[in-house]
Amino acid sequence: MAIDSSIHLTVEEFGERLDKYIGQKCPDISRTRAQSLIEDGYITVNRLAVKSSLKLQKGDRVEISIPPPALSNLTPEDIPLTILYEDADLMVVDKPAGLTVHPAPGHYTGTLANAILSHIPKLDTGEVNRPGIVHRLDKDTSGLIIVAKNPAAHMKLADQFKSRGVAKVYLALVKGHLTPERGAIEASIGRHPRDRKRMAIVTGGREARTEYSVVKYIDGYTLLEIKPRTGRTHQIRVHLAAIGFPIVGDAIYGVKSDYLSRQFLHASGLRFKLPSTGEYREFQSQLPDDLTQALKAISVKQS
Repeated sequence: MAIDSSIHLTVEEFGERLDKYIGQKCPDISRTRAQSLIEDGYITVNRLAVKSSLKLQKGDRVEISIPPPALSNLTPEDIPLTILYEDADLMVVDKPAGLTVHPAPGHYTGTLANAILSHIPKLDTGEVNRPGIVHRLDKDTSGLIIVAKNPAAHMKLADQFKSRGVAKVYLALVKGHLTPERGAIEASIGRHPRDRKRMAIVTGGREARTEYSVVKYIDGYTLLEIKPRTGRTHQIRVHLAAIGFPIVGDAIYGVKSDYLSRQFLHASGLRFKLPSTGEYREFQSQLPDDLTQALKAISVKQS
């Protein structure tokens, strides 16, 4: 079967794993590719986001939406980078809000990936359009991100993320007085069943845990330190919105803010092992000016 932009299948027998079924019915889609498409929400069953391991039932409706082809001509762009640390294996970059991490539909240039290629012209980590990108931050989330500089480092760093060996800390401002002052949110996350661009708390989604502690209360708002123990797409934003405390300025999962043009979410801390030595290193990033000014504006208004 040739790959089209959209493929619809009706299951004739029960008991087959979804990813294996896709590989059998669509020879142009490998099982690994199918797993990736399922995880990213491009393959649904009965219009619901599901797992690759789902056992299909007779009559199930499988819908496959093939995303646009990956870009193949990523070009270096002289975009300034704030580099907090660099060695032969990696860089730790303090990403500003507004900078997309890697090319995607609607953002073909002006990304962190373009900037990385300008800084390291001969970079080769095996990722055509995501050179050195080990993990992601949303476009409008500022803060720390690790960039691998060679395949071996990329693999070791990716393994640390997969085994949850990387400690990540975020600062977030939410609307409301969140109590208790320490807590954890545990709820599975998957693609929204009707909006592929959004994530949601869904039955059968991937397990997700977000721990938080209150930094301080500002009348009507709470500044939080967040420690995600898993790394699901939009995890912090989805979890906080789900308990009724959306991040200030989050137009997708909450509401826009009078104080900010983006969500108040900043990746403030990272702790991981250097690939070359196994030594743990810790890095921190201060709140950027726009978030600092928003806090001041809220404090002044409430005083």
